[in-house]
Amino acid sequence: MNKLLVAWLVGLASLALAQSPVTLRNCGLELKLSAPPKRAVTMNQAATEVMLALGLQDRMVGTAYLDDAILPEYAAAYAKVPVLAKQYPSKEVLLGAQPDFVYGSYASAFGKDAAGSRAELLKLGITPYVSPMACEDRNLRPRQVSFEDVYGEILDIGRIFGVEARARALVAQMRSQGLRARVAAAGQTPLRVFWYDSGIDKPYVGACCGAPGMIMRQLGVRNVFADAPGSWAEVSWEGVVAREIDVIVVIDADWSRAEEKIRHLTTNPTFANLKAVRERRFITIPFSYTTPGVRNALAVKLLSEKLYPSR
Repeated sequence: MNKLLVAWLVGLASLALAQSPVTLRNCGLELKLSAPPKRAVTMNQAATEVMLALGLQDRMVGTAYLDDAILPEYAAAYAKVPVLAKQYPSKEVLLGAQPDFVYGSYASAFGKDAAGSRAELLKLGITPYVSPMACEDRNLRPRQVSFEDVYGEILDIGRIFGVEARARALVAQMRSQGLRARVAAAGQTPLRVFWYDSGIDKPYVGACCGAPGMIMRQLGVRNVFADAPGSWAEVSWEGVVAREIDVIVVIDADWSRAEEKIRHLTTNPTFANLKAVRERRFITIPFSYTTPGVRNALAVKLLSEKLYPSR
């Protein structure tokens, strides 16, 4: 068989594979796609950045709900996508974009005041995908979020849009960032970290089983609230003071500014004896790094550089 014929057959097989129907289960719902979507709408920043990281901006007819600025490397691509709403668009606005695929990072994206239920969208011929870490039925969510779950979501999107090679390359890049963080931490005494999300009267903290806990495990540090169930947990300040804390990760968000929380910790005598406060060991990162998606690996990289600057 000559080389030209072989090349043609390989190309034909690749085309057939790219166009083959896709069936997968997403949070208890069976999704069947006869072809890759052409008119996608993303309903949260993490979903938007997964799509942009996979080079799928030309398949997007709308986006919504940024927590903070889009990552600089995706800014030019993001600028070409219509913004349907500052937060969630109404169902009327969403349907006005004529989507064939709606992708949300949180179950709230499919609430009655947003896109509507995924079952309803399916009846309209629209494929709805929600992050497996945010299934409407909590029993279907992972008991403890892992990077493998995040990678699985990215690979799902790659399969749905026929860009599996791009998805695998992105996952490989994220794995590499995690490996470098583990190398940096190797041989070090594990630092004790308090992940301070929000709250002044009572702190809302990174607990055992969500993205903050996953990031801390990847970093090889000790989450001082690993004993608290769930992704995040509301605890007491007495519980904070009772723990030995080397570093405090402070989340910055529009609704809970990092500087306000740091001021609370550094001006209240209650916390004067906390090692992290006494030594001013605060690391600030934006809230968007804690939603499952491409930013989680960047959070590991950023925190690793701050925690182990000499390595």
